[in-house]
Amino acid sequence: MIQILYYIVFIFSLTYGLYFLITGFFGFKNIHKKLIKKHKPKHKFAILIASRNEENVIENLVKSLIKQDYPEDLFDVYVIPNNCTDSTEKVAKEAGAKIIKCTVPTKSKGEVLRFTFDKLSSKKDIDAYIIFDADNVVHPEFLARMNDALCEGHKVAQGFRDSKNPSDNWISGSYSIFYWIQNFFFSKARMQMGGSSSINGTGFMVKKEVIDEFGFNTVTLTEDVEFTAQCALNGIKIMFVEDAITYDEQPTEFKASWKQRKRWSMGNIQCFRTYNKSLIRTYSKTGFLPCLDMLLSFMAPYMQIVATLLTIVLIIFRFANIQLYDVFAYMYSYGILFFFIAYLANVAINIFVVKYNKKSVKEIMSGILLFTFFILTWIPINAICLFKKDLVWEPIKHKRSVNIDEIKK
Repeated sequence: MIQILYYIVFIFSLTYGLYFLITGFFGFKNIHKKLIKKHKPKHKFAILIASRNEENVIENLVKSLIKQDYPEDLFDVYVIPNNCTDSTEKVAKEAGAKIIKCTVPTKSKGEVLRFTFDKLSSKKDIDAYIIFDADNVVHPEFLARMNDALCEGHKVAQGFRDSKNPSDNWISGSYSIFYWIQNFFFSKARMQMGGSSSINGTGFMVKKEVIDEFGFNTVTLTEDVEFTAQCALNGIKIMFVEDAITYDEQPTEFKASWKQRKRWSMGNIQCFRTYNKSLIRTYSKTGFLPCLDMLLSFMAPYMQIVATLLTIVLIIFRFANIQLYDVFAYMYSYGILFFFIAYLANVAINIFVVKYNKKSVKEIMSGILLFTFFILTWIPINAICLFKKDLVWEPIKHKRSVNIDEIKK
C-alpha cells in the first residue's frame, strides 16, 4: 500500500517537473528572433515608483528615467513616498520626479499602487502605467521598447529583469541567475509557444484601460504574480519585452534574502489558496494556457516540499530494502554519482544563462557554483510558510547606489 502511494505521488511530481522542462525548451526556438517590431514614439506613460525610505537609491532611478531615449512630453515620472522617515521625497523631487503624496494608510506596495491608480484614473492623456522599484536603474531604450509593445496591441508587458550587482557575492550572483533562468526558460519560452509571460515585480507595463476596467485588487504579499493570475482569469496575455531592461539591486546578505524569499513563498501560497479554484474552472472552460501556468507556478512551494519528502522516502526504503521500480529510484540507486551529475547539469544551465546574457562567467563563478545551495535553502523557507498563517510585508533595505552609465550591457 505504501508503495502504491509513493508511485501516485511520484507520477504527479514527475508530470509537474516535465511540464516546466518541456515548456522551458521553447526558449531555444528562434532563439535570436525579435518578437516585437520597432515603432515611432506614440504612447504616453505614467511611471510609478512606490518608495519607502529609499533616499540612497531613488535619485539614480529617476535620473535614468529622465535620460530615456523617448520624447520627454510622452512620459511623467511619479514617486509615491509612503511610510517614509527619511528624505526620499526631497531627493526624488530634486532629481526631477513628480510627487504623489500617499494620503491613506498602506502596508504593502500593492496598496500604494492601488491608491496611485485611483489617483490618476481621471487623467485621460495617460495610455499606460509602468511600475518600477526604487532600487532599479533603467536602460535608456526601456520606454521606446514598451511603446513598441503597445503599438503591437499588447495590453500588459513585462520587461527583462537584470541585475545591478551580479558579481558582489554568491547571493547576488544566485539571484541574478534565478532571474536570467526565469527570463529565458519561462518568459521567453512562453512567447515562443504563444503563451503568456508573468509579471515579475518590477519593470512592467499595464495599459490604463486594463486598470480602469478590472482594477488592481491585489490582497496577497506578492502583488505581481497575483496580478498575473488576474490577467489570466480575464483572458489577457502578458508580453515579454526582452529589450526593455531593468537593472535591479540584489540582496547580498543571507538574512535579507531569507526574509525576501519567505515573503515570495508565502505570497505564492496565499495566491494558490485564493485562486486555485477559479484558475482550474477557467482553464477547464477556456483552455487558456496562462491559467494552467499560474496554477502550477503557485504550487511550487508545495512541490518542492513533496520532492524533498520523496527523496527522504527513497532513503528510508533503501535502508529497509523495499524495492521500487521507477526512473528516479533507479537513478538514485547510483547514490552520490546521481546527485553529482544533477549538480553538474545545473552548473551547465547556469553557465549557459550567464553567457547568453553576455556576463562574465569568472565574475559570477560563486553564484554559478552555489546556485544549487541557494535553491535548497528554499526548502526550510517553504516548510515554514506552509504552517505559518500570516506574514507581515517588510521592505528590503537598499543601499547600492549605481548610475545607469556605470552599467555595461
